[in-house]
Amino acid sequence: MTGTNLRRWAWIHKWSSLVCTVFMLLLCLTGLPLIFHHEIGHLLGTEIEAPEMPADTLHISMDRVMEIAIAQHPDKVGMFASQEEDDDRVWYVTLSDTPTSETGMKQVAVDARTGDVLGQPQLDNGFMYIMFSLHVNLFAGLAGMLFLGFMGMLLIVAIISGIVLYGPFMKKLEFGTVRADKSTRLKWLDLHNLLGIVTLAWLLVVGATGVINTWADLVIKYWQMDQMAEMVAPYKGQPPLEKLGSLQKAVDAAIALEPEMKMGFIAFPGTTFSSPHHYGVFMRGTEPLTSRLFKPVLVDASTGEVTDSRTLPWYATALLISQPLHFGDYGGRPMQIMWAILDILSIIVLGSGLYLWIVRRKTSEARLAKLIQAHQT
Repeated sequence: MTGTNLRRWAWIHKWSSLVCTVFMLLLCLTGLPLIFHHEIGHLLGTEIEAPEMPADTLHISMDRVMEIAIAQHPDKVGMFASQEEDDDRVWYVTLSDTPTSETGMKQVAVDARTGDVLGQPQLDNGFMYIMFSLHVNLFAGLAGMLFLGFMGMLLIVAIISGIVLYGPFMKKLEFGTVRADKSTRLKWLDLHNLLGIVTLAWLLVVGATGVINTWADLVIKYWQMDQMAEMVAPYKGQPPLEKLGSLQKAVDAAIALEPEMKMGFIAFPGTTFSSPHHYGVFMRGTEPLTSRLFKPVLVDASTGEVTDSRTLPWYATALLISQPLHFGDYGGRPMQIMWAILDILSIIVLGSGLYLWIVRRKTSEARLAKLIQAHQT
């Protein structure tokens, strides 16, 4: 590679890194507790604990679950009902002023077997809420998500340009060399390069999936205009329902259609994932990968009959796969620990890169000051 090309790649690496580094440091720092969000929830006492009962304990009907949840907030209406991927003992019912309102939301955790209210998780405060909001959108909604997506793309550019520069740089050194007997700056430069290569694949995966995740709102809106619009087209122009039919009947219809799948979540009529005339019952697979993929089953909210169901398109599937991969949710505790270690190493890479730029700038300014002084004398 010619000297001109090397200088060009060095310029790309320098400025793509500098622009995104502060935000990437923020994402790594806020992402670290999110890897262990369940464990931290237990530690803080915010995680809902379901009492132990025999595995064959019967569950109450979904209609009763909703009655219990709404009784806690009679002025609210149902938006969603969901369960944890590996725990069907608790229903988390989300309520709001209207099916489309994003303010004033409340959540009620209802024991699916006894109907006991196990708690009311806070949706808009607490340590994990702050970490999650900073990590996802900087408290700035869609604009914040897209901005972080752009920073993620700059990170990918910085990684690729770093790979291009690493080969010529390491021609003079053995792999893994850290020149401990040299200046502090050279030691940090070697460490920066070494850890950068060690975390290369992980940073690319996390950076790419992070960028995809920032498009979540846009992907969902496109799915609504594309697939959902086709699924509810026969109901276009019909007046809104005055009274909803049995939710349990809708759930039973969805389970009968997909008996090999598990319940994921339920969207009530008028919400993002349904229509004004349907319950959106989203089923999930039972394998580690397929459990992250949903299949929507639209059920007429008045008759309880399935009206449409189809596999999610590729762009929605890509989004659903990228979300747990981004936080290391696929492989249990070992993968969480590995993700945390790589996250910490990435913080060192980003921090050392910022340090090297500051030191080099100070050195250049000092040299310039000496030249000016020598010229003046």
